[in-house]
Amino acid sequence: MAVLELINVSKHFGAIQAVSDVSFSLSPGEVVGLMGDNGAGKSTLVKMIAGNYRPSEGTIRMEGTDLVMHRPVDARRHGIEIVHQDLALCDNLTAAANVFLGRELRRGVGPFGVLDYASMYNRAAEIFRELKSETRPRDLVKQMSGGQRQAVAIGRTMLSEAKIVLMDEPTAAISVRQVAEVLHLIRQLRDKGIAVVLISHRMPDVFSVADRVIVMRRGRKVADKAIGSSSPEEVTGLITGAIEMAA
Repeated sequence: MAVLELINVSKHFGAIQAVSDVSFSLSPGEVVGLMGDNGAGKSTLVKMIAGNYRPSEGTIRMEGTDLVMHRPVDARRHGIEIVHQDLALCDNLTAAANVFLGRELRRGVGPFGVLDYASMYNRAAEIFRELKSETRPRDLVKQMSGGQRQAVAIGRTMLSEAKIVLMDEPTAAISVRQVAEVLHLIRQLRDKGIAVVLISHRMPDVFSVADRVIVMRRGRKVADKAIGSSSPEEVTGLITGAIEMAA
């Protein structure tokens, strides 16, 4: 069974049609690259999946059940997590504190309860080991590389036992070595059975890690193909409009 299905989903803002009649499905442990030029509708599509926007038309279904989401917390409750391009991390806090931000563990009850730092450090360490990341729970985020910061952001999604992780340009503005770290983290999510939607402008990254590529242009889906059946040249043509629709 598909973990996620979009069925004829559209979104308009007044007279502006941002997404038009898009359908696709996502299986557990599948990595799908979502590509398109600026204004193609990628972000709007992902924000509907993440609960930021409600579709104007169409249905979002998860594991066979129709979803009606009013805000991001509704998506998180269903196991849908998003890693934003800016990561939304607190630089002055440790990796563990960022992983548990807003979901801190406590010892004791009532007014006498205190933060359980030992348990949070231990659980964060387990998550980073699962991701095979060198990130350490007690390190300050402001001292970390781009790849380590991504590990912290992804660690937050694993804390909530996510079924789907939406990643917005995770390899933008980082070094080649750090890109390799992030792609490795995506593969770790895939190997744990978590579905990943990778929004990216970087063709080599998508073709390196994705199972399928979906291309958006002017709010419409113009391709949904297995990576092995496409090529960077075809995807570039679909993005620019040189190729109208994938064969």
